[in-house]
Amino acid sequence: MKYEIKFPSDSLENKFEKMLLKIPEGNIRQRITKEIEALADNPRPDGKRIKKLKPPVHLYNLTAEYRLRIGNYRVLYDIEDSKKIVWILVLRKRSEKSYK
Repeated sequence: MKYEIKFPSDSLENKFEKMLLKIPEGNIRQRITKEIEALADNPRPDGKRIKKLKPPVHLYNLTAEYRLRIGNYRVLYDIEDSKKIVWILVLRKRSEKSYK
Protein backbone atom coordinates (compact mmCIF):
# COMPACT_ATOMS: atom_id res chain seq x y z
CA MET A 1 0.00 0.00 0.00
CA LYS A 2 1.29 3.44 -0.90
CA TYR A 3 2.22 5.98 1.72
CA GLU A 4 0.83 9.49 1.59
CA ILE A 5 3.37 12.33 1.38
CA LYS A 6 2.39 15.18 3.69
CA PHE A 7 3.73 18.29 5.37
CA PRO A 8 2.86 18.84 9.05
CA SER A 9 1.59 22.34 8.32
CA ASP A 10 0.98 24.77 5.47
CA SER A 11 3.81 26.98 6.72
CA LEU A 12 6.32 24.09 6.49
CA GLU A 13 5.06 23.28 3.02
CA ASN A 14 5.55 26.92 2.01
CA LYS A 15 9.08 26.96 3.44
CA PHE A 16 9.87 23.77 1.54
CA GLU A 17 8.56 25.22 -1.73
CA LYS A 18 10.53 28.46 -1.24
CA MET A 19 13.72 26.49 -0.66
CA LEU A 20 13.01 24.35 -3.73
CA LEU A 21 12.51 27.49 -5.85
CA LYS A 22 15.85 28.90 -4.64
CA ILE A 23 17.64 25.96 -6.22
CA PRO A 24 18.79 26.87 -9.74
CA GLU A 25 16.46 25.33 -12.24
CA GLY A 26 17.71 22.11 -13.68
CA ASN A 27 18.36 18.50 -12.88
CA ILE A 28 18.68 18.74 -9.08
CA ARG A 29 15.28 20.38 -8.57
CA GLN A 30 13.63 17.61 -10.62
CA ARG A 31 15.60 14.93 -8.75
CA ILE A 32 14.42 16.25 -5.39
CA THR A 33 10.79 16.17 -6.51
CA LYS A 34 11.10 12.65 -7.95
CA GLU A 35 12.92 11.29 -4.89
CA ILE A 36 10.23 12.65 -2.55
CA GLU A 37 7.47 11.22 -4.72
CA ALA A 38 9.27 7.85 -4.67
CA LEU A 39 9.01 7.79 -0.86
CA ALA A 40 5.29 7.04 -1.31
CA ASP A 41 6.18 3.62 -2.74
CA ASN A 42 9.14 2.93 -0.45
CA PRO A 43 9.75 5.28 2.49
CA ARG A 44 12.93 3.39 3.41
CA PRO A 45 14.69 2.98 0.05
CA ASP A 46 17.79 0.81 -0.16
CA GLY A 47 21.08 2.50 -0.85
CA LYS A 48 23.17 5.26 0.64
CA ARG A 49 20.76 8.11 0.04
CA ILE A 50 18.74 7.41 3.19
CA LYS A 51 19.99 7.33 6.72
CA LYS A 52 18.29 6.85 10.04
CA LEU A 53 19.36 9.84 12.11
CA LYS A 54 20.96 9.05 15.46
CA PRO A 55 19.98 10.94 17.48
CA PRO A 56 16.81 12.12 15.74
CA VAL A 57 16.69 15.80 14.78
CA HIS A 58 14.03 17.93 16.43
CA LEU A 59 12.46 20.54 14.13
CA TYR A 60 9.44 22.70 14.81
CA ASN A 61 8.31 20.47 17.71
CA LEU A 62 8.58 17.45 15.41
CA THR A 63 11.18 14.73 15.07
CA ALA A 64 13.00 13.86 11.85
CA GLU A 65 14.25 10.30 12.05
CA TYR A 66 15.37 9.98 8.43
CA ARG A 67 17.28 11.97 5.88
CA LEU A 68 17.34 11.61 2.14
CA ARG A 69 20.52 12.75 0.42
CA ILE A 70 20.05 14.29 -3.02
CA GLY A 71 23.25 15.88 -4.27
CA ASN A 72 24.15 18.73 -1.91
CA TYR A 73 20.63 18.82 -0.47
CA ARG A 74 19.03 16.94 2.39
CA VAL A 75 15.36 16.18 2.97
CA LEU A 76 14.64 15.43 6.62
CA TYR A 77 11.49 13.41 7.19
CA ASP A 78 9.67 11.00 9.44
CA ILE A 79 7.50 7.96 8.76
CA GLU A 80 4.23 7.12 10.49
CA ASP A 81 3.76 3.48 9.55
CA SER A 82 0.44 3.05 11.38
CA LYS A 83 -1.21 5.69 9.17
CA LYS A 84 0.97 5.14 6.06
CA ILE A 85 2.22 8.75 6.04
CA VAL A 86 5.63 10.17 5.20
CA TRP A 87 5.99 13.57 6.89
CA ILE A 88 8.30 15.90 4.96
CA LEU A 89 9.80 18.30 7.49
CA VAL A 90 12.52 20.31 5.77
CA LEU A 91 14.72 20.71 2.71
CA ARG A 92 18.20 22.04 3.42
CA LYS A 93 21.41 22.58 1.56
CA ARG A 94 24.13 20.39 3.04
CA SER A 95 26.15 22.26 5.64
CA GLU A 96 27.02 22.10 9.31
CA LYS A 97 23.55 23.49 10.08
CA SER A 98 21.65 20.83 8.09
CA TYR A 99 20.80 18.77 11.14
CA LYS A 100 20.25 21.55 13.70
